[in-house]
Amino acid sequence: MSTADLIIENARIVTMNPAQPFAEAIALKDGAILAVGSRADIAAAAPTARRRIDAGGASVLPGFIDSHIHLFTGGAQLNSLSLAGITGFDSIAQAVRERAAAEPSGDLLVVEQAAYFMFGEQEPITRHVLDRVLPDRPLAFFASDHHTMWANTAALTLAGILHGRPVPPGNEIVMGADGLATGELREFEGFAPVARLTPAGGREMLGLQGVEPPAPPTPAQRAIDKDIIKQALAYCASLGITSFHNMDGNFYQLELLGEIEAAGELIVRGRVPFRFLPGMALSELEKAVEMRRRWHSDRLKADFVKIFMDGVVESTTAHMLADYDTAPGVRGSSYFEAEEFDAIATEIDRLGFQITVHAIGDAAVNRTLNGYEAAQRANGVRDSRHRIEHIEILAPADLPRFAGLGVIASMQPTHAPGGYYPPEPILSMVGRERMRLAYPWQTLRDTGARIVFASDWPVAPLDPLLGIKTAMTRGPVFDGAPDERQSLADSIAGFTLDGAFTEFAEASKGRLVPGLAADVVILSGDIEATAPQDIDTLKVAATICGGQITYERSAA
Repeated sequence: MSTADLIIENARIVTMNPAQPFAEAIALKDGAILAVGSRADIAAAAPTARRRIDAGGASVLPGFIDSHIHLFTGGAQLNSLSLAGITGFDSIAQAVRERAAAEPSGDLLVVEQAAYFMFGEQEPITRHVLDRVLPDRPLAFFASDHHTMWANTAALTLAGILHGRPVPPGNEIVMGADGLATGELREFEGFAPVARLTPAGGREMLGLQGVEPPAPPTPAQRAIDKDIIKQALAYCASLGITSFHNMDGNFYQLELLGEIEAAGELIVRGRVPFRFLPGMALSELEKAVEMRRRWHSDRLKADFVKIFMDGVVESTTAHMLADYDTAPGVRGSSYFEAEEFDAIATEIDRLGFQITVHAIGDAAVNRTLNGYEAAQRANGVRDSRHRIEHIEILAPADLPRFAGLGVIASMQPTHAPGGYYPPEPILSMVGRERMRLAYPWQTLRDTGARIVFASDWPVAPLDPLLGIKTAMTRGPVFDGAPDERQSLADSIAGFTLDGAFTEFAEASKGRLVPGLAADVVILSGDIEATAPQDIDTLKVAATICGGQITYERSAA
């Protein structure tokens, strides 16, 4: 018998453990789960506790694992104006001008969640339109997918790109017939000069580019950046998240996280990748090896490599096997040639890393799968758990290859048209036939493929409960389309057990089993008794990571 640090009782505990699916109490001690079972079982294992929480019959789950976020970027944008759901010039201008009046510094005003056709299908977003919204202050709109930015003339001028500048292939500063930038900036290198005008000086975006700050940040700048990251960590904890897989990385971000960990303030476990970029020599992977050597604790790891294969559908930069329906002759392109990526995947796999590739178009997904297959031929089959992120469009011939190659499909429920976002413009851009295998959660699952869910924050809201709701409620986008809705059990698993499996940690977290990490979330109600469409109305009552209460909701 033992004294527990914390006992949670009078709960509906969903353990994600098939041998004991449900329980009513759980005891935690020394950062691990001591016992799970009935109140009598817990009383026998731990008669006393330093603290008890009565869950009031609410659900208790393993701590949520978000397997795809951008922590530093999300933290920097936590307080930005969101235009989600706002359309039409008058409504947009009013929202922006009200925010500008509330924050009259004159610095760059960054706005989030801009829709590609927010001013109307016949009204492209240009610097001239944004000049009408806010003429006398630098203004930038981030597309909801964060792969496109639009800037007004003041921002383009201040960033030094009104007259354009060279950018790497796959990135673009769109130029007009007058020889000046139109205001549309595509992909990270396209909008990096404007991003450098933010309070963090664009350092929050450098991990997406896989580069280090051009000059060592000053102590004051490091303090600003650490504060941004700590705010992001606190926000994660407030939503029940106990682990995250970051999808951008560099040494600078890892150093900041390491300093936060050393101070005992890393309240969410994290993984950070090495970013492999187009044009890099394979010898650059020595940096990935060094990252892995330096950061390998149970709170902070650098143990995978992230690659972008293509862009996004909305800007026609996702690589398709056939033309876009709305743009004859346009298919997008991959950032790596086929043989080039085969060699890259083979070398990363040989070094023992997990590979994670952003691939949205069906051609990009195909090229990525081919690279993983080439790595298996060269190095032999191992438990690599390589991943593909997003998989928005999938060719029928590639459907069975995920299970066959052991590739994890990492998907974001809130990305799918017909759920959090409307069906258009993607439905018109790719057409009904391709939409039959678009965002194919259940179709992939039925082949035996392993699925993991995530948010891609700040591209979409971070809340895992919204992700679970969307996974369960997104119906067919047109009559005759497959029904990809998920069960509650699979939806919860996508943010718990499957996330742990994806990071090779299923033996230490993702389930509520004695001996595993005390990573737990207490909800405000019973998720099993809540209608699927109302799941996101539930709140997180408390979050516990490694036995430490990292968030507790105050009583109303």
